[in-house]
Amino acid sequence: MQIIPAIDIIDGKCVRLTQGDYNQKKIYNENPLEVAKVFEGAGLQRLHLVDLDGAKAGAVKNWKVLEALTSKTNLVIDFGGGIKQEEDLTIVFNSGAALATIGSLAVKNEAQFVAWLQQYGADKFLLGADVKDEKIAVGGWLETTDVDIYSFIHKYMQHGIQQVFCTDVSKDGLLQGPSVELYTNIIGRYPKLHFIASGGVATVQDLEDLHKIGCSGVIVGKAFYEGRISLEQLVQMNQA
Repeated sequence: MQIIPAIDIIDGKCVRLTQGDYNQKKIYNENPLEVAKVFEGAGLQRLHLVDLDGAKAGAVKNWKVLEALTSKTNLVIDFGGGIKQEEDLTIVFNSGAALATIGSLAVKNEAQFVAWLQQYGADKFLLGADVKDEKIAVGGWLETTDVDIYSFIHKYMQHGIQQVFCTDVSKDGLLQGPSVELYTNIIGRYPKLHFIASGGVATVQDLEDLHKIGCSGVIVGKAFYEGRISLEQLVQMNQA
């Protein structure tokens, strides 16, 4: 199971939100490159980079942070937040992202996303699914759709998507444990999917539980920044 640390960016700084609320923002480091180098130095290979300014604006904003991280580390970086137009996608790939993370666009503009999958190749994209009661949520989680998570994943797997990360929005940022039952159901239905768990991770036991049910990866953010899980423990689980 691959441990994927997360860096969320607002105004070029490393922050975390609680349940996607910009009013519940905590700055952890003024310099995301410093943070990324700590992860790389410990032996982690991957990074989940989220442009929260971009997500809010509906256009990529913090691409210079991405550029700095891709040019000064060897981390495999997926980048998301505000990728709505072709120009956003071009900026993200030109700035060195290995994968573009697509979430709400895949719900609201299926034709556009499918066209990108065909143009760039499905292996260049990480599909993000925010879920509430097994239904897809969009728009900063304020809006729950009637699209269920299983049909959403199935549809895009048919278009070649191999990697999906799923966040239970009722858990995210609360450090109350991940949605093991939901993830078990998804993995059970789609065993060939490269499934990445996200949201709610608070302890090493949570990581062990996710490893046990067959997650290919897990995104870890707040638990690390709040000192609940050490860097050494992340590295240990990354090798599990």
